[in-house]
Amino acid sequence: MKVLLLFNPYAGHGHAGKILSQVERAFKDHDIEFDLKLTNYPGHGIEIVRNADLSSYDGLIAAGGDGTLFEVINGYFQNPAEKKVPIGILPIGTGNAFARDLKLDNTTWLEAVKIIATGKTRKLDVGKFHSNGQDSYFLNILGLGFVADVTGIAHKLKIFGNFSYTLGVLIRTIFLSADKLSIEIDGQNLELECTFVEISNTRYTANFLMAPKAVIDDGLLDVTIARKLTRIRLLKCFPKIFTGEHVLLPEIDSYQAKNIKIVSKKPKVLSPDGELIGTTPVEIECLKQKIEVYWK
Repeated sequence: MKVLLLFNPYAGHGHAGKILSQVERAFKDHDIEFDLKLTNYPGHGIEIVRNADLSSYDGLIAAGGDGTLFEVINGYFQNPAEKKVPIGILPIGTGNAFARDLKLDNTTWLEAVKIIATGKTRKLDVGKFHSNGQDSYFLNILGLGFVADVTGIAHKLKIFGNFSYTLGVLIRTIFLSADKLSIEIDGQNLELECTFVEISNTRYTANFLMAPKAVIDDGLLDVTIARKLTRIRLLKCFPKIFTGEHVLLPEIDSYQAKNIKIVSKKPKVLSPDGELIGTTPVEIECLKQKIEVYWK
């Protein structure tokens, strides 16, 4: 087996770079030949994967956090190769929300190498969104409103790991607001005043169990809508998001859909897979079992 190993040495506040030699040794010990490519700046992973000759490899490995995986996926779909190779996840970043659905985290990256070595794969769904005249892709989530604002704060507090999102919630609550949105869910039209909307392919958003019923190969995206909330009500309900019990609250609406459209009076920033890319209006669709991922 030969793979293209895309490695973000800055992932996990630089911890990834410190264990690079261990990762290389693990691949060699499991008879996985690899070409190592290091990412040096935001968007570099997209460039590397987009321009790679994927026909030379049996697999493509995303070594980093959710941001690295986001770049790999978007470069993957921009690559002109007709045959797409399987993708491997090496969770060595701060946030590894997608990996959690594979029952992996940054303490089990060696287990991830073993999974890749087996060559066993599973076809999984991909989220695609169209915003500002451009198509982009996500494997985990796409959010807007309060959740995107929290992501912006969390980016500045990455030193705290996944706890940065909890801090982001507490800080953004001070400036809490709701927005009037027009949402179309598989042809059903909704006019709502919302605190946030989260479109999930996976169950987890950071360490929050945002979409407890999400399944990553069912051809559907899970839509979680929080209607207008007061600050006190938000803080009171917040702990429930760690267990998924928030979906039982009267202020929360949940849907499953293949296609979603969202329009707002003022452009709202989007947060796909923990990044901040694009604005409303946005069209989102689920590409059923569009990629193969190494999975035991």
